[in-house]
Amino acid sequence: MFAARLISGVILVIAAAFLLIQGGALLFAASLVISLIGLFELYRVMKIESGMPGILGYLAVICYYGMVWFHVESYLALLAIAALMFLMTVYVVTFPKFGTEQITVAFFGIFYVGIMFSYLYQVRTMPDGKYLVWLIVLSSWGCDTCAYCAGMLLGKHKLAPELSPKKTIEGAVGGVLGAALLGFLYGAYFEGQMEAMIRPGVISAAACAIAAVISQLGDLAASAIKRNHNVKDYGNLIPGHGGVLDRFDSMIFTAPAIYFAVLFLGLR
Repeated sequence: MFAARLISGVILVIAAAFLLIQGGALLFAASLVISLIGLFELYRVMKIESGMPGILGYLAVICYYGMVWFHVESYLALLAIAALMFLMTVYVVTFPKFGTEQITVAFFGIFYVGIMFSYLYQVRTMPDGKYLVWLIVLSSWGCDTCAYCAGMLLGKHKLAPELSPKKTIEGAVGGVLGAALLGFLYGAYFEGQMEAMIRPGVISAAACAIAAVISQLGDLAASAIKRNHNVKDYGNLIPGHGGVLDRFDSMIFTAPAIYFAVLFLGLR
């Protein structure tokens, strides 16, 4: 198990690095595919992965990515209303085939997995995006690593014992501080190349700290969904890591967090 986890982890890191460096259509396509797989995993928990609510969810995510590609994200409200209306129509016409929770999660999943993860690509398209996109990695995987180390060394007080018994408050604080430090060092190192950023070191640190807090909330939220439905992992697509949602649960939250933190705090 350890060998499988290590090998798949190395392959995942290499693939992620290649996609983030390349950007463009390749990263766009990969983000769409990952979003759809993640949505499938979430819908499978609710047993709607192949039903009409699931199909409508997939179509809504594809439509949203089309909006992102053609830069018409301003129609998001229209897409949300249309998706909700179609889902409610299915709910009424097929009643009582689908429960209220299934319809609710079908709508929720469009935003939780599809729209939020799309910000990985959207950060890459920002000014200085080829540098900023790595803040997503620093604030998610960096936070996880720092939180683990801080928790092992200093952890005494449980953060959320019902959801994740091993997580501690000390670990959570260490994760945020570690991500902030990584962000500062990264921003300071590339300060000369990040021309669109105001004080890259400071802003990168602040963005990573904000994203690290949200990252840990996202991780606990994913755990809560699994525990509510007695699921150990969302899937087994990535050997030793589980499914897409198991591996990218924190990145789903850090991607939009970095996008908006940089947008409001750091761009000239």
